[in-house]
Amino acid sequence: MSSEGPAVYVGPERDYFGAEHAGAFLQAVERGGGRVVESPEEAEAIVWLGSDGSRLRELLHPGIRWVQLPSAGVETWVEQGLLDRERVFTSAAGAYSDTVAEHALALMLAGARRLHECARATEWRAGWGRTLAGSTVVVLGAGGIGRALIRMLKPLGPRVFAVTRSGREVPDADESRAADEMDRLWPEGDFFVIAAPATAATRHMIGAGELAAMKESAWVVNVARGSLIDTEALVEALAAGSIGGAALDVTDPEPLPDGHPLWREPRALITPHAANPPEALARNLGRRIEENVSRFRRGEDLIAPVDMEAGY
Repeated sequence: MSSEGPAVYVGPERDYFGAEHAGAFLQAVERGGGRVVESPEEAEAIVWLGSDGSRLRELLHPGIRWVQLPSAGVETWVEQGLLDRERVFTSAAGAYSDTVAEHALALMLAGARRLHECARATEWRAGWGRTLAGSTVVVLGAGGIGRALIRMLKPLGPRVFAVTRSGREVPDADESRAADEMDRLWPEGDFFVIAAPATAATRHMIGAGELAAMKESAWVVNVARGSLIDTEALVEALAAGSIGGAALDVTDPEPLPDGHPLWREPRALITPHAANPPEALARNLGRRIEENVSRFRRGEDLIAPVDMEAGY
C-alpha cells in the first residue's frame, strides 16, 4: 500500500445515484485517506457503482483486495456468483438503517391510522384507525434496520418482539425470540415488519400458512425484499379480508406490472422501493465509504463484510 494511501477505483458509473451526488463518493474516499484512481488496473480497492454487476467480475484482478458494494442486500451478487473468497467484499448493511426504519415506521402509522383509505375517501367519516400504543409488533430480522425500528418504536408504546435466527437478546425489544418460535407469534401480532435479509432460507417466510394464522386485523409491512413474501398468497389473503392490510416498499415481482391485483387492492399500501431516497443514500453511503477506506488504510477490520456462508 502506498504511503499516499490506498488506490481506490470508484465506478464505473459515478453518477449512478444521480449526477449531483457523483462527487460525494470521490470525496469520501479522499476523506478516508485513500486516493482515487481512474483505472481499476491501478487500484487495490473498488467502490462499485453500477447497474451491470457482471462487469465487476471483469474488473477484478489479483491486486484488488477489497470491494465495497453499494447495497445493503447482496442476494443479487451471490446469485450471480460475482463474489469470491480471494478478497473482502463489504456491503452497505447498516448504512441505511435509520432511513429505512423511518420509512417502515411511516408505513406502520399509515396502516394503523388507515391513511391510505382516508386519502381515497370522498365523504366525511368518523372512527378511522387505531394507535401503535398497546399493539403487538413483531420485527422479523434484527440487523441494522430492525434494531433502528425497535428503537424508534419504544417511545410509542407497543409491545415489541424481535425475531432472529438464534433468538439472541435484542436491545430495546420487550422480548427476543428465535425464528423457530414464530408459530406462537403469528396469532399474536398486530404488525409484522419484515427486515430480514433475502436468502434461500428466508424466501416466502410469509406464505399462505403464516397469513392464515394471523389476526384478521394484522398488518404485514415489508421494507426488506419482495421475495420474503409469497405474493400470490398475500393477494388472496387481502382479497379475502383475512388480514388487515399490507404496506409494501418492496414487491415480487418488482416493479409490479401494470394491472397487478395489488394495485387495485384497497387494503394494500405500496411505495416504489422508496425507503432510501437518493439524497439520504448518497450521504449514508459516503459515510460508509469514508470509514471503510480509513479502516482499509490502517489494516483494520472493515464494516459489514459479506459472509459467504450466510449469504449476506
